[in-house]
Amino acid sequence: MVEQRRPGDESRGGDPKEFGARSRADGPRLGRPRGERRKPKPPKPIGSLPAERVEPTKMIQSVQRALRIMELVGRHADGVSAPRIAFECGLNRATAYNLLRTLVYERYLRRDESGRYSLGLEVSDRYSELTRAMAGPSTCGEYMRRMSGETGYSTFVARFVEGRPAVTDVIEGNRSPHVEDLIVGFDDGAHATALGKALLATLQPMDRARFLRSAGMRRFTGHTLTEPDAFEYDLAVYGESGVYAEIGQFKDGVACAGVVIREGDAPDERIVFAVAMPLDDIRSTWPILTERLRAAAAELQPLL
Repeated sequence: MVEQRRPGDESRGGDPKEFGARSRADGPRLGRPRGERRKPKPPKPIGSLPAERVEPTKMIQSVQRALRIMELVGRHADGVSAPRIAFECGLNRATAYNLLRTLVYERYLRRDESGRYSLGLEVSDRYSELTRAMAGPSTCGEYMRRMSGETGYSTFVARFVEGRPAVTDVIEGNRSPHVEDLIVGFDDGAHATALGKALLATLQPMDRARFLRSAGMRRFTGHTLTEPDAFEYDLAVYGESGVYAEIGQFKDGVACAGVVIREGDAPDERIVFAVAMPLDDIRSTWPILTERLRAAAAELQPLL
């Protein structure tokens, strides 16, 4: 076995005991001839590269294997199957499935209905924490781009414009189904969108009822709430958590969740932030999603 040393061991000449033994056996060391000057050491180059990493003597293989799996999955935007993961990572299938099951449970990976694996929301949360620690966003738009990049979900900002909830900013994500209507300036269907629900929830009940009578409660899908009483109950349920959602109420196969990020005395001072995603995602990630949106509200509020 090749002996592994930490950086700098070579310059110390090895074990002092061994060095002393050689000195006694070989006789006294010869000194420099009198009058000879010591040669100066060459200066260390400015900006020199760090020493090469030396592998520790003891490492946990299961951790290494899990990290290799995540690296592999991260390179496949459309997901990758368990057999391919086992093959490319050099694992037997039993080991691969045990690691995948653990990573899915811890939400660092996600498994779709076809059995393909992709990175989970916990990865984006860790990345978000890192980027916040290094340099937080300076604008709301920068935060939206960052979150859409991390999660793959489209992000939206909305506010009251001339008395109607309207979309004022959009960043599309590559994992969210495209919703052609949800563009800047869209101010219809407030009763069927998470953006609209969050903004309408800030109104007094009488003002909200007046708005719904005026705007109407058009049916967009078979799940759209078209009765005021049902809508009020829906707001009351989501109001307990402060995160409002619609599940296939605006467009089939799409879900959206939103949170108020700025309150205000006047309606036009109130602002909402929301994300759109595939329908199945909101059901499987709701606890994480609500935490993420509350964190977004706290981080965005100083930027507005």
